[in-house]
Amino acid sequence: MVKSIMIVGVGGQGTLLASRILGNTVIREGYDVKVSEVHGMSQRGGSVVTYVKYGDKVYSPTIDKGEADLILAFEILEAARALPYLKSNGTMIANTGQINPMPVITGAAEYPENLAGKLEKKTNLIKLDALSLAEKAGNIKTVNVVLIGVLAKNSEIPYEKWVETIKETVPEKFLDVNLKAFEIGYNV
Repeated sequence: MVKSIMIVGVGGQGTLLASRILGNTVIREGYDVKVSEVHGMSQRGGSVVTYVKYGDKVYSPTIDKGEADLILAFEILEAARALPYLKSNGTMIANTGQINPMPVITGAAEYPENLAGKLEKKTNLIKLDALSLAEKAGNIKTVNVVLIGVLAKNSEIPYEKWVETIKETVPEKFLDVNLKAFEIGYNV
């Protein structure tokens, strides 16, 4: 059995650290893992997508439409864009926060309304305001680890394995705040 997870967000949100934590944790569990990162204009706030596949034997990291077991979305518009990739019985974990794309900033387009409500009608959605939870942890840059905490709670991998991986992956000076963020996400 192979699990397919997509991590979607906007450049600068920490999706790559989240994919490293996820990948290293499933390796720690003894799975074969393949990770592929797709960077749009990530340096300029563009879309970033990471594919993570794990199982007994994985041959390719890519995920086609309708194949993702889980989508971890760091921004609600990116969640909506990724929806076609989710299996009909899949789960989406989405931060309800909004980051305006360039067409909205320039006035050429409007940000879509009520995306979370629309997504709830189409999928098993776990939605949360990850930014306010990251603030509670002590640093707004820990949105990514709050979301990893939610993913961990909804996975078959033991809590301790996630904590061990975070301790090995996150730089020492940011470790305490990230462990707190993980704990908050895990207990949402």
